[in-house]
Amino acid sequence: MDFSGTWKVYSEENLDEFLKIIGAPEIVVKMRKDVKPVIVIEQKGKDFTYTMKTPFFSRVNSFTIGKESEISSVDGRKLKCTVREENGKLICETDRFTCVREIQGDEMIEGLTCSLNRNKRKEWVWFHNLL
Repeated sequence: MDFSGTWKVYSEENLDEFLKIIGAPEIVVKMRKDVKPVIVIEQKGKDFTYTMKTPFFSRVNSFTIGKESEISSVDGRKLKCTVREENGKLICETDRFTCVREIQGDEMIEGLTCSLNRNKRKEWVWFHNLL
């Protein structure tokens, strides 16, 4: 599956709750409520560059499928992750959350799961249109 393209977030449910759970600063939580980022993905085989653009900042992450990478979270913190591909989906796992991205027609659906504790997990879904 080719994820290359420029994607505009058009729906994010409970984003502020997710950001608070992962420990994002309050200023980031407030800023992201009002801003729908543009995501640019460049894919060359198993190598990806993922850029999130907002009026306030741009964040660039690069990774290779199957190799551990260091990525920056929305508030700039560094996280270790390994991205794998399963059934056409990109799955990124960190010690704080799991993110699954998949393409369905002209949409990219991004699902996030965060472990609140050993027995409780919380899920969020965000939708992106291809521009």
